[in-house]
Amino acid sequence: MSRIYVAGIGPGSISAMTEDAKRAIENSDVIVGYKVYTDLVRELCEDKEIIDSGMRQEIERCMLCVDLAKSGRTVSLICSGDAGVYAMASPMLEVAQEAGFSDVVIVPGVTSALSGAAVLGAPLSHDFCTISLSDLLTPWETIEKRLKLAAQGDFCIALYNPASRKRADYLKRACEILMQELPEGRVCGYVRNIGRCGEESKICTLRELSDEPADMFVTVFIGNSRTYAKDGRMITPRGYKLK
Repeated sequence: MSRIYVAGIGPGSISAMTEDAKRAIENSDVIVGYKVYTDLVRELCEDKEIIDSGMRQEIERCMLCVDLAKSGRTVSLICSGDAGVYAMASPMLEVAQEAGFSDVVIVPGVTSALSGAAVLGAPLSHDFCTISLSDLLTPWETIEKRLKLAAQGDFCIALYNPASRKRADYLKRACEILMQELPEGRVCGYVRNIGRCGEESKICTLRELSDEPADMFVTVFIGNSRTYAKDGRMITPRGYKLK
């Protein structure tokens, strides 16, 4: 059977992967992905061919998966977090449809908004949105508009891709935009290397967040107007009366 699985492997540890994602890898002949992610699942792939590549080769990976599947092999294209959240489900489906290949199965995983929130406590327990600060595929003007509207709507916000070597000041820029709508003391937090070696987290204010170092392995959390910090936990009340 030839098939393409697009599998979200979660935050990084094998224990945090869904059973469906593990099963997709087990059922595959070839594992394809960004090298950082293939390294995370190598212990599951002892009898598999692994084909990895660098950043910004997403479409090439999708085309390779189609070629492999058309040759009769079963392939897992793996992604960090969830396959459908800033990951490979959409481009894989588009490439496969263009190539006339239909047997593509999307396997969900735990996205970093959820796994990172668990590290901090409960920052996303009411209405929330996710916004990526990467402007590789989205104009910065659009990102800025979304930040402002999310702040005006009093959403809890999870920020993906907050900075990189070429975008070192993007988190600071985002915080400055948010502070046009939100108080400087708004409770925020971030987690680096969620579920991986070197995991670290911090709870801080929005003003303090603007000066924190960030990279592509950081997920940032902005609380809403009711979010508070207590005993090292970031908590957004759901609205229940406790007494």
